[in-house]
Amino acid sequence: MGVLSEGITQVLIPVAALIGIGFALLQWILVSKVRVSVGSDDQYGGYKNPLIGGAELENGVDSLEVTIKCAEIQKAISVGATSFLFTQYRYLTIFVGVFGAIIFLFLGSVKGFSTKSEPCTYNIGNLCKPALANAIFSTIAFLLGAFTSVLSGFLGMKIATYANARTTLEARKGVGKAFITAFRSGSVMGFLLAANGLLVLYVSINLFKLYYGDDWEGLYESITGYGLGGSSMALFGRVGGGIYTKAADVGADLVGKVERNIPEDVIADNVGDNVGDIAGMGSDLFGSYAESSCAALFVASISSFGIGHDFTAMSYPLLVSSMGIVVCLITTLFATYLSEIKNVSQIEPSLKRQLLISTVLMTAGIAIVSFFALPSEFTLFNFGANKVVRNWHLFFCVAIGLWAGLVIGYTTEYYTSNAYSPVQDVADSCRTGAATNVIFGLALGYKSVIIPIFAIAIAIYISFSLAAMYGIAVAALGMLSTIATCLAIDAYGPISDNAGGIAEMCGMSHEVRERTDALDAAGNTTAAIGKGFAIGSAALVSLALFGAYVSRAGLETVDVLTPKVFIGLIVGAMLPYWFSAMTMKSVGSAALKMVEEVRRQFNSIPGLMEGTAKPDYATCVKISTDASLKEMIPPGALVLLTPLIAGTFFGVETLAGVLAGSLVSGVQVAISASNTGGAWDNAKKYIEAGASEHAVSLGPKGSDAHKAAVIGDTVGDPLKDTSGPSLNILIKLMAVESLVFAPFFATHGGLIFKLL
Repeated sequence: MGVLSEGITQVLIPVAALIGIGFALLQWILVSKVRVSVGSDDQYGGYKNPLIGGAELENGVDSLEVTIKCAEIQKAISVGATSFLFTQYRYLTIFVGVFGAIIFLFLGSVKGFSTKSEPCTYNIGNLCKPALANAIFSTIAFLLGAFTSVLSGFLGMKIATYANARTTLEARKGVGKAFITAFRSGSVMGFLLAANGLLVLYVSINLFKLYYGDDWEGLYESITGYGLGGSSMALFGRVGGGIYTKAADVGADLVGKVERNIPEDVIADNVGDNVGDIAGMGSDLFGSYAESSCAALFVASISSFGIGHDFTAMSYPLLVSSMGIVVCLITTLFATYLSEIKNVSQIEPSLKRQLLISTVLMTAGIAIVSFFALPSEFTLFNFGANKVVRNWHLFFCVAIGLWAGLVIGYTTEYYTSNAYSPVQDVADSCRTGAATNVIFGLALGYKSVIIPIFAIAIAIYISFSLAAMYGIAVAALGMLSTIATCLAIDAYGPISDNAGGIAEMCGMSHEVRERTDALDAAGNTTAAIGKGFAIGSAALVSLALFGAYVSRAGLETVDVLTPKVFIGLIVGAMLPYWFSAMTMKSVGSAALKMVEEVRRQFNSIPGLMEGTAKPDYATCVKISTDASLKEMIPPGALVLLTPLIAGTFFGVETLAGVLAGSLVSGVQVAISASNTGGAWDNAKKYIEAGASEHAVSLGPKGSDAHKAAVIGDTVGDPLKDTSGPSLNILIKLMAVESLVFAPFFATHGGLIFKLL
C-alpha cells in the first residue's frame, strides 16, 4: 500500500476537479467584464451585458457604428455555431441510442443474457458479476462518455463565441489586453474539460462500485464504455465541424482573395472555426483523456492493484490528472498575471513558455503522486504473465510521455511557425507559382513526421520495458496530464482567428487589424501544436488500448506471419487513406457549392463589393450545415463498422492486425497532413504581414506570390482541419471499440474462418 489512504484519495480527486471548475468560472467572470456600451438593450450573442465600450480607445478611428457592427457579427457567429451544434446533436442522439443498443445486445449475448455469476477471468477462484451486468453498465458508461464529450465541446464553443468580439475590441487598447482576453477564454475551456472529464469518471466509478462491490475486474471493464462514448462523439464533431468550416473557408478564399482581391472572411468561416477547432478539438482531447484513463484502469484491475483491492494505487491515473489541473492552474497565472505582453513579438514565446512551465512543474507533480500513491513494489499484468514493477518505474513512464509531448509540440511549432526557415522556404517557393508552393509544402509535411515518430517510439520502448502495457497507458496519460494548458493554448487560436475576422468585417483601423493578425498567426501555430499533442497522445492511447484488447480477447501473441493477422494489417494500413479520401472529397464538393453561392451574391446583390449592402449570411451557413451533416455519416460509418465486421466475421486475430495497421499508418498520415496545412496557412500569413524584407519582396496582398500562397493555404485547409485531426480519432476509436466488444468477438467472432 502507498502512503495515501483510500479516504484521502476519495477527497483529493473531486476537490481537484472542483478547483478546476471554480478557476474556469473565475476566468469567465474576468472575460465578461469586457463590455460594449452601445446603449442598446438587445441581448447580443445570447448574453445580457452588451459588448464593449467606446472609452479607453487608443485612437478615435473606430466609430460607434463599427462597435455596433462588431456586436452584430458576434451575434451572427454565436447563433450560427449554436444552431449548427444543436442540429448535429439531434442526429447524434439517434446514433447514441442505436449504438448503445448494439453494445447491450452484443455484450449481453456473450453468455446468452444470463443473470448468473461467472468465474472471474483473471482473479482465479472468485466469482464475478454476470455478463448481462457488464452489458448494462458498459452501455451506461458509453452514454455518460458521449454526454460529457458533447458538453465539453458545447461549453468550449459558447465561451469562444462569447470572447471573440471582446478580443477584437480589447485589441484597440493594445495587444497585451487582447492577448489576455483570448488566453483567459481558452483557459475556461481547458479547465472545464479537464475537470468535467475527471469528475464524471470518478463519480461513475464510485456509483458502479455500489453494484460491483469487490468485482473490480467487471467494474473497470464496463468503465471502458466511457472512452468509447467520448471518442465516438469526437469523431462526428471533428469530421462534421471540419467539413463545415473548410467548405466556408475554401469557398471564401477562392472567390474573395483570388478572384475579387478582397479580405475573404465570411460568417460561415468564423462559425466553422468554433464548431470544428473548438468543439471538435475539445471532444477529441476529452476522448483521448477518457481512453487513456480507461486503458490504464482496465490493465490495473487485472493486476495486483485490482486483485488486492488497493483503491489508491488503482486511482493512480485519476490522481495524475488531478495533479495536472493544479499544475495548469499555476501555469496559467504566469500568462495572465506574472508576465505582460507589450508587443506582438512576445505573443508566441509566451505561449510556448506555458508548455515548458507546465511540463517542468508536472514532472515534479508526477514524482509526488508516484511516491505517495503507489506501493514501493507491485505486479502488473503482462500478456498472461506478471511483471514486478517499482513505483519509480511508473514515474519514468508518465514523465517520458509528458516530455515526448513537449518534443512533439516544439517540433510541430518549428515546422508550422513562420518565424523559422521551413515555412519561410515554403513562402519563398510562391515566387514561381502555386505548383512549387504545393511541392515544398508536401515535402515539409512528410519531413515533419520524423522527430515526432522517434519521440513516440522512444516513449513506447521505455514505458513498455518498465511497466508493460500499463506503462504505455500512463505514458499517454502523462502526455495529456497538462491538457488544461494545452487546450487553453489551442482554443486561443480560433478565438484570435475570429477576432481578426471580426476586425476585418467591421472595417477597423489598420493598427487594430495588425494586432489581431499577429494574435491569429501565433494562434495558427498553437493550433498546430494542439493537433500535434492530440495525434501523439492518440498513438500512445491506441497502443495501450490495443494491449488491453489483446489481453481481453485472450491472445498471448499477435504473430504478423500468420495470414489471418497479416491480411488485417494491410487492410488496417489502408483505412486512413480511405477515410482521408472521404473527408477531402466532402470538403471539395461542399466548397464547390459555397464558391458558386458567393459568386452569385457578388453578382446579384448591388453594393456588396463596396460594403454598402449586407451579404446573405444565412444561405452560406445553410450550405455548410447541410453538407457537413450529410457528409459526416460515411466516414463515421467506416470507422465504427470496421471493428464490428472484422471481429465478427474474421475473428480477434484479424482485428488485432487491423488495429496495428491503422495505428502505424494513421499516425504518419495525420502528422504530415496537419503540418502541411499549417505550414501553407502560415506561409500565406508571412507574406500578408510583410514583417521582414524577404516577406515584403513577396507581397503585398494581391501579388502573384500571395495568390500562389492562398492556393496552397486552400489546398491545406481540409488537410489540417478535417482529415488530419480526424485520423487520430480513427485509430483511437477503433481500438476502444474493439476493447469494449472483445468479449463478444472472443466468444462468437471469426464466423468466416469457422465456416472454412
